Amino acid sequence: MKKGKTLYTVLGVFCVVVILAALYTCLFSSLNNGEETTYIYIDEDDNCDSVFAKIAPAAAPQAMSGFTTIARHTDYGENIKTGRYEIAPGDGPLTVFRRLKRGQQTPMRLTIPSVRTMDDLAAYLGEKLMIDSTRWAETFHSDSLCQSLGYDTATIACLFIPNTYELYWNVSIDKFMERMQKENDAFWNSERTAQAEACEMTKNEVITLASIVDEETANNAEKPMVAGMYINRLKQNIPLQADPTVKFALKDFGLKRIYQKHLSVKSPYNTYVNEGLPPGPIRIPTVAGIDAVLKHTKHNYLYMCAKEDFSGTHNFATTYSEHLANAAKYVKALNQKNIK
Repeated sequence: MKKGKTLYTVLGVFCVVVILAALYTCLFSSLNNGEETTYIYIDEDDNCDSVFAKIAPAAAPQAMSGFTTIARHTDYGENIKTGRYEIAPGDGPLTVFRRLKRGQQTPMRLTIPSVRTMDDLAAYLGEKLMIDSTRWAETFHSDSLCQSLGYDTATIACLFIPNTYELYWNVSIDKFMERMQKENDAFWNSERTAQAEACEMTKNEVITLASIVDEETANNAEKPMVAGMYINRLKQNIPLQADPTVKFALKDFGLKRIYQKHLSVKSPYNTYVNEGLPPGPIRIPTVAGIDAVLKHTKHNYLYMCAKEDFSGTHNFATTYSEHLANAAKYVKALNQKNIK
């Protein structure tokens, strides 16, 4: 009789151990079966099943079973929180569930790119953040929203400074725009503000000119020279005659040569027919481009033409006759390479 009780006791202990081991496996074993941290993205359309489907590819079966059991026996399905969530190697189902349940997201690093149009930026943000590109585009083309931030639809590009920022993947449009305004204010510190005033230009004018400079050359060392040339023309009320503004007006950024037929396009962005700066930037300029305007090289040049060696730099000239000679060399080089 005593041996029978002992056997039952052993079997009972064994069952308890098995149950505890299974429970531990389900609740605390690693939900990430790989060696690197993975991220899942939960949006407004997700439900329990779709969340499970996003976690499952990287999860061990037993751990996944534990996660689904916990989720289904709570009110998680009615309280799913959007966001970007980290699942690191070693994170158990219970840890991950608590993270998702509480909305404890992992912030991401987003780089604002130097793109040509606001539709390009909308497409980029639609790929990187939860909100789709259509809603971003509607925002950038909204007169009322742009005006609420002190811009219009032509100058809203001036708000964005191409840097890398830490924020949440499911950030709202309002919060995102507030953050960009905060970063813009920080960028325009007292030194840059004083430099803009010394140039006798507003911040938006600096950024607009910087966008032209960036389009003219990718050579950061040459940008202050290019900026200085355009500032000389502005001061003397000479049309900028910047080819990139014609491309922007035509919305044909693939043009390799600007012909006379292109120069008459009717657009406020055509600086061949309109004096002064265009209504707004022709791209989101780089920080290097902005600083090139603020710290432009002082010289007497009024003209520039791409060098005939296709180095991406320019020949500068003070007189129109010198400029024509430089232009002739470049046109000859284009013809020799049969560039149309």
